[in-house]
Amino acid sequence: MKKKLTPKQIDELINTLKSRFEKNMSRHKGLAWEAVEKKLKSNPEKMGSLYEMERTGGEPDVVGNDKKTNEFIFMDCSAESPKERRSLCYDQAALNARKENKPKNSVMELASEMGIELLSEEEYRILQRLGPFDTKTSSWLQTPADIRKLGGAIFGDFRYGTIFVYHNGAESYYAARGFRGSLRV
Repeated sequence: MKKKLTPKQIDELINTLKSRFEKNMSRHKGLAWEAVEKKLKSNPEKMGSLYEMERTGGEPDVVGNDKKTNEFIFMDCSAESPKERRSLCYDQAALNARKENKPKNSVMELASEMGIELLSEEEYRILQRLGPFDTKTSSWLQTPADIRKLGGAIFGDFRYGTIFVYHNGAESYYAARGFRGSLRV
């Protein structure tokens, strides 16, 4: 799904990311846009992933900087779970297990095609410190292998001023549940 972007698409994406960065400085205190832009321009393969995050409604933004790896961390910062990434079961095994009314894809497959990682529970909790996300929707999260082996998968949302992480059958899917991703650049 990731594609090679045209120079015009790259410029538009960088302008969108810069504008979002400047409007949400509380998400990335102490970071300068110039350093982010330089890193983006030197990693064109990551631009395709960010483009897909943006195209599917994720509104990616910088949420941190890993000093050990010198990478900027982008996460989907849309208020609700990205619109174009909803109504998906958890993974390919769950999709294969459905006998009827199969969704068009799975979360893990789509994230892989986009070149992004599904948020872990820990990352989801970090994101929620930056603002209230998923107050009307929910987002699938990376599921521990022991839970997945038993047929389940976990998701998170924010209700009543609290972050909730809960479970569902991995083959389930809902119009109000999508997934959020992260990308290191």
